[in-house]
Order: sequence, then C-alpha cells, then structure tokens
Amino acid sequence: MLKAYYAALKPERTYANVMTAAAGFLFACAWHVDWGLFVATLVGTTLVVVSACAVNNVTDRGIDAYMPRTQHRGTVTGVVSARALVALAAITGVLGFVMLLRYVNVLTSLLGLIAYIDYVVLYAWSKRTTPWSTLIGTISGAVPLVAGYTAVTGRFDLTALLLGLVMVFWQMVHFYAIAIFRKKDYAAAKLPVWAVRYGVRSTQRWMLVYTVLYLIVIVYLAIYASTGWVFGVVVSALGVYWLYRGVSGFKALQPGTWARGMFGFSLVNLLALSALLASSAVLARY
Repeated sequence: MLKAYYAALKPERTYANVMTAAAGFLFACAWHVDWGLFVATLVGTTLVVVSACAVNNVTDRGIDAYMPRTQHRGTVTGVVSARALVALAAITGVLGFVMLLRYVNVLTSLLGLIAYIDYVVLYAWSKRTTPWSTLIGTISGAVPLVAGYTAVTGRFDLTALLLGLVMVFWQMVHFYAIAIFRKKDYAAAKLPVWAVRYGVRSTQRWMLVYTVLYLIVIVYLAIYASTGWVFGVVVSALGVYWLYRGVSGFKALQPGTWARGMFGFSLVNLLALSALLASSAVLARY
C-alpha cells in the first residue's frame, strides 16, 4: 500500500527536479552556502513537486488506463485512493509554498506557482489536445534549476533565463525520445504527441533542432556566466556527442532502440550538467 502511494508521487521526477534545484543553488552561491536557505529551498521544492505529481497522477488516471506501461498504477487499479492523493497534494503543496515564501523569497515562490499551474493545468490540458504539449510542459521542468538560482540571487536575470532555456531544450530531446519508443502507448491513449501526429522522422528532425539549441545556450552560458573551461568543454562535448547520436538516428533500422539510447544519454547529460554546474565555482579555479 505505502509502496503504491510512494510510486504515485513519481519519485524519479521529484529527485530529478530537486537535483537541478540544488545545482542551481550551489552555482549561484559559489559554495558560500547559507545552509538554512539551502535546506528551505530543497524541502520547499520537494513538497511542491510532490504535490504537482500527485495531482497529475489523479487527473491522468483516465488516460493511464489505456497505456500498457501505466495500466498498473495505483490510481488506475484503485489501490491508491484519488481522494487521499488529492488531500496529500493539498497538504504538501501548501507546506511547500509556505516554506518557499517564508524562508526563501517571493520570486522563487512565484516561479514555483507558475511551474505548478503549468504542470497540473496547462500541460494536463494540452497533452490531450495539441502536439505542442511537450513544449508547454517544459516550463515546469525548467523552473527548479532556475528557482535554485533565484533562491540565492533574488533576481531573474539573463543567467536565470539561460538556465531555463538549457532545461527547456534538454527536455524536448529527452521527451521526444520517449515519445518515439512509447509511440504505441500514446496512440492507444489517443494523445496527440508529436511522434503520433507527425511521425518518427519529423520528431527526429525536431530533436536535432533542439539539440543544436541546447548546445548554443550551453556555450553562451559558459561564456556569459563564467562557469569555467571545465564546465564549458565537458558539457559541450557531451552535447556534441548527443547531436552525433541524433544524426545517426536517421539511419537506424530500429528507431525505438535508437530513441531509448537518446533517452539514456539525455540522463547522462543531465547528471553531468547538474554536477558540473554545481561545482563550477570550484572547477573554475583550475
């Protein structure tokens, strides 16, 4: 029972968002850490993300019933009570926003609210109606990295914008890869994701576009924000290899297998980005 409720909170998504929030915070403070602020930022972010994921699982239980990979979720089988999950979402959401507002700052709280509305309202609606839903949903996924930064600086500047764009373009490649190897699932649920509406080849082309944009922003971030040569070289090199893998997909005999590889490497990129961004102040000394 507890395991089912835990899974309903989408822990893997929560961990990824909290990781990027921590990276943004450590990057902004250059390891001159206010530990109270750090804890408040991460705990508040965690509670808000958990709340949003819980609501999303409740609103998606209808379409989850049609997809083989989600048919066994507790919200579909009835093991997890929708009413209880909504109550949990309300409690964690209120606590999370109160913590961000009271112990972090108004800007970070506002960003959290924007991300929350984007994920539980705009994305939930758009995924059922338009192939642009993935792009709409990237707003919520980009906010944690930016929020970690604004928690320290208290301002939304060009660096914050660049951090947000990095995550937007990374997500587009990441989720378009999922859309390709999960295409049958989305089709079964009648969700008009890009791969279903326009096909695999079109999705691959857009993945290349977004990978190039990701590379451009990464390079500009490294130069503008003085993240150091280690960050710039390593993350750019990984991005170039990601692009190479994307180009090779046009010759792939099994697009689903290729897409899984792109998805897997996107996680490598995210881990490297988070680790190197967080430690950029230290690495810049060498």
